[in-house]
Amino acid sequence: MSAGGASGGKSTGVAFEQPPVPLTAPAAKLPVAIPARSYAMLFAAQLAIGAAAIFARYALHGTGPIGVATLRLSIAALPMLFLSRRIGKDRTIALHDELVLASAGLALALHFTTWIASLQYTSVAVSTLLVCTTPLWTTIYDIVFLKQRKSAGFWLALLASAVGTALVSTASGGVGSSSGQALLGAGLALVGAVAMAGYLIAVRPVTSSYPTVMIVGRTYSWAALILLVMMPVVHEPFPQADPISWGGIIAMAVISQMLGHTGINASLRWFSSTTVALSTLLEPVFAAVLAAAIFNENLPMQSLVGCAVIMISLVFVLKSKSA
Repeated sequence: MSAGGASGGKSTGVAFEQPPVPLTAPAAKLPVAIPARSYAMLFAAQLAIGAAAIFARYALHGTGPIGVATLRLSIAALPMLFLSRRIGKDRTIALHDELVLASAGLALALHFTTWIASLQYTSVAVSTLLVCTTPLWTTIYDIVFLKQRKSAGFWLALLASAVGTALVSTASGGVGSSSGQALLGAGLALVGAVAMAGYLIAVRPVTSSYPTVMIVGRTYSWAALILLVMMPVVHEPFPQADPISWGGIIAMAVISQMLGHTGINASLRWFSSTTVALSTLLEPVFAAVLAAAIFNENLPMQSLVGCAVIMISLVFVLKSKSA
């Protein structure tokens, strides 16, 4: 999540004449009050996204993670492609940029496949929290490749997040019956987080060149196409007449993606990007509460401590990115 920086205070060396002081001072500009419905929209959007793991569990009833990810992305891509044709009908995408979007689609396909697969081995809360560590990986990329410098506090938060990840990854409980299964699930969720970081990094160069709906329409479509090719290779058929699986898939695409992510983007009209980014930490909380109520998932104390450490670390990282 990037935040706008303050204007610099460098002197240009050019003297400017001071404007005349008005006889009557202008009235102070009052801050615009944020409507209550905007808070409700942001809350509902995070709830919809937090419920994605619940929907994914039902979706996995009739097919595997690649099948679920393929159908979810295909359903979400169709309206985006329609809107992008209406908005960008006079725009063409350069071949180089198309290749960039295709690579972003590959990262998105990997993100959804590994994250959904992680739900077969670890708890909803742990999977959702670990896949939300994307800001850590994008920041590490900025440090390694863009040579950005970070404070000692950031490195302490990074170390703390690693400790928290180790705690939740080695704790038994949740879906997995052993610490080995929990470790596999945690690893898949972390791969999903890194893949999402790759997606965000890949689309950075084209975000200022094309409308968001065109970028999303292309990346969703590329991701769905890549997964469609993979399905016969891994022998994952589409779910047959399985209302539970289809219900979960459609709910993921419509509620979590179209309504949830649309609401997040709309909330940027009222809230800063940092506030919206911090609000994403509600997603694993909502996921944990829903999983406890629906699947009777209860985290062991080791996982709870690890989750708390990771969330505190993410708060620091997200706030530092706005500095």
